[in-house]
Amino acid sequence: MNEQRARLRWDRQTATAAIQQAAARGALLGAEHVLQASRQRVPIAEGTLERSGAASIDEQQLTAAVSYDTSYARRVHEDLNARHSPGRSAKYLESVLPESAATVQALIAAQVRRALRS
Repeated sequence: MNEQRARLRWDRQTATAAIQQAAARGALLGAEHVLQASRQRVPIAEGTLERSGAASIDEQQLTAAVSYDTSYARRVHEDLNARHSPGRSAKYLESVLPESAATVQALIAAQVRRALRS
């Protein structure tokens, strides 16, 4: 029988850093996905609110965020009584989160897998 041997050198710090970087990349991609989905629901008057959307990442905490930066973003998001164009609604950000969870998880997992192959 032909016996094969392989030697593996494991550098835990390097592997952990690569995984953390990959997870951060995946989380940012996930946040960008949520941002794009929420932009499809943002109420539009002039488009200012939609254009103010941004995705960000805190790589140290591995926390991604999606935000809209206008003085009225919160009010528009929370006002369930306001009338909007078809397909546009209050809770434009909150409503896409449950629908996007599986995609966000897949984006993060794909980045981590890619890092582990390298």
